Amino acid sequence: MTDEELMLAVSKGDQSAYQTLVSQHLNAISHYAFRLLGNRKDTEDICQEVFLKLWTNASKWQPEKAKLTTWLHRITHNLCIDYLRKHGRTHTSDTLDIGAAEHLLETPQSDEQNESIAIDEKQRVNHAISLLPETQRSALMLCHYAGFSNKEAAAIMNVSVKALESSIARARRSLRTQLESRDLHSTAMKPASGEINSEEKAETIG
Repeated sequence: MTDEELMLAVSKGDQSAYQTLVSQHLNAISHYAFRLLGNRKDTEDICQEVFLKLWTNASKWQPEKAKLTTWLHRITHNLCIDYLRKHGRTHTSDTLDIGAAEHLLETPQSDEQNESIAIDEKQRVNHAISLLPETQRSALMLCHYAGFSNKEAAAIMNVSVKALESSIARARRSLRTQLESRDLHSTAMKPASGEINSEEKAETIG
């Protein structure tokens, strides 16, 4: 079934269609919320609210105006921003943990030393991302990790495409500065052979 068919079914109270949509979109929504909020408990609460809104507002979705994933990410974005403005930002080690877990899924297990170095680098980048202002972090997550176009990401954030592109550019500059600063303080160990420098790490984002 298409998203349109599933959402029509949900608007009529079809719980099976609802569960199908949850299984299809939960991972992307929870990942985006986690990147903005920084901890699992708040992410779970936001995700529950997002999919409650899907259930209660299914008939309000207009497929001719936005894809379902765009609509859901915009709901998620608004809920997260409201939460952050009310409660402030929280950062936990979860941000680093999830980065390591993601990399373990991507890295072959045959070379433990290279894997350890790669995980450390990913953790450093994840931590640098977590320190970005919410607008820059959101723009980066939507365009780089979630794969939205600039136009779609701008719609989700309710900003102009120009403003979105400016946020991404500032995020890249900030990441480069943070990573270069960390490199300057990492004098205890020499860089591993083949390790990319901080500018290259920042350029790979977005």
